[in-house]
Amino acid sequence: MRNRLALASLILLAACAGKPDRVVTSPPASVTPVPPAIVAPVAPTPPAITNAVQAGVAAVPLPPIGPLPGAAAALAAFRTSCPGLMRREDLSGLTLPADWEGPCRAAAAVAPGAETLFFHDELVAVLVAEGKGFATGYYEPEIAASLRPQPGFEVPLYRRPADLIDVPLGDFAASLKGRTVRGRVQGNRLVPYATREQIAGGALVGRNLELAWAADAYEAFFLEIQGSGRLRLPDGRILRIGYDGQNGRDYVAIGRLLIEQGKLERGKAGMAEILAWLRAHPDEAPAILNANPSKIFFRELKGDGPIGAMGVAVTPRVTVAADPAFMPLGTPLLVETMLSRNGQPLTQLMVAQDTGGAIKGANRIDLFLGPGAEAAADAGAQSAPARITLLIPRAAAMRLKLIPDAPPQRP
Repeated sequence: MRNRLALASLILLAACAGKPDRVVTSPPASVTPVPPAIVAPVAPTPPAITNAVQAGVAAVPLPPIGPLPGAAAALAAFRTSCPGLMRREDLSGLTLPADWEGPCRAAAAVAPGAETLFFHDELVAVLVAEGKGFATGYYEPEIAASLRPQPGFEVPLYRRPADLIDVPLGDFAASLKGRTVRGRVQGNRLVPYATREQIAGGALVGRNLELAWAADAYEAFFLEIQGSGRLRLPDGRILRIGYDGQNGRDYVAIGRLLIEQGKLERGKAGMAEILAWLRAHPDEAPAILNANPSKIFFRELKGDGPIGAMGVAVTPRVTVAADPAFMPLGTPLLVETMLSRNGQPLTQLMVAQDTGGAIKGANRIDLFLGPGAEAAADAGAQSAPARITLLIPRAAAMRLKLIPDAPPQRP
C-alpha cells in the first residue's frame, strides 16, 4: 500500500508539473476568499471479521425431545473426519486439535441406537453470528469424455501444472493465516497464473497436461464448478476425477453476471437455465465463460469418492462445504433450511468436510447432494436461507467461556 501511495503521489506531482498554468498564491482582490472547509472527523473503520470467534459465538441447547435427525449417518461421517480434526489447525478460532480427542475416542465406541446421546454428551451446540446462514447445493456430475482427442471430444480437462505454486501467507505473517496465493515463478518473482481465457487460448498446449477431453464445453465448465465428477468414456467405463488445484484467480459466478446483463431473470438463473442460455447463444457463450477467470485442475481418483477438502470421501446429503475460517472442517452441525426444488423443510445433522471457492463467510454452506440427474436438479435449484448450529467439543466451549464446567445435559 505504501508503494501504491508513493506512486500515486509521483503521478500527481508529475501531472501538476506538466501543466502550463501558473500557480496563484493568493486570490485576486475582486474575489472573496473562501474559508477552508471544515472536515468532519472520520470514524475508524471497524476491523474485518475474519473468523468465527470475531463473528460472535453463543451456546444454545440442542432439541431435547426425540432422536436428532440424521444422527447415525452424521456420526459415521464424523468418524472419518476424526484423524483430520486431531491434526489440522482450526482457522475458525473455536477449537484446538486436542479438543477433539475425547469426542473422537467416544465416537468409535458408540453402539447402534445411541448416536443422539453421543452428540448430546460429547458436544455443545453453539451459534456463530446468530446462526443466520444460506445453503446452496453441489453434486457429482457425470459427463461424456475420452482419454484421447477425437472428433466430438475436443475440450481438454487439465492436470495440475508442475509450475503452479501455492503460497500459504500465514507462513510469513500471523495476520494472514488461512490465506493462500497461487501463481508461478518468473525470474525472482511470483506472478499470477494464466486465466481461464488464456488457458482456453492455448497457454497450456504442448505440456502434456490433458487428463481427458470432454464432449461438451459447458458441461466441462460446470464440472469445474462442482470440483469433481465422473467421466463416461466411449467404451462405457467410468473414470472418477477430483480437484487437484486452482489457478489462483478469483471465482466469478456467471449466473450473477447473466442477471446483471439482463440475460436471465433473478430467481431464474439456476444451472439448468444457465446451460440453456449458453447453448442458445454460442457466439456470446465464450465471453461469459471467460468472465470467470478461475480454472480448476483435476487428478484421477481411485476408490470411494469424491474426495473433500479433508482428504476423505464425502457423503451424499450428509457432507457440506463450508468456510474453514468460520466452521472447523470435520465438525458436525445441525442444518435447518428448505429444499428449494420441492419446497420441503430440511432439518438434519450434517458434517463440514469440504470447501468451495464461492463458499465464504459465517454459516455459508453448500450441501453435497450426491451423483446423478436427481442430485443435479436438486443442486441446481438449491438456494435458501438456513440456520446453522455447530457442535463443538465441551473442552472448547469451556475454554471460550460459553458454558460452565458442568456435567453434560441429557436430552
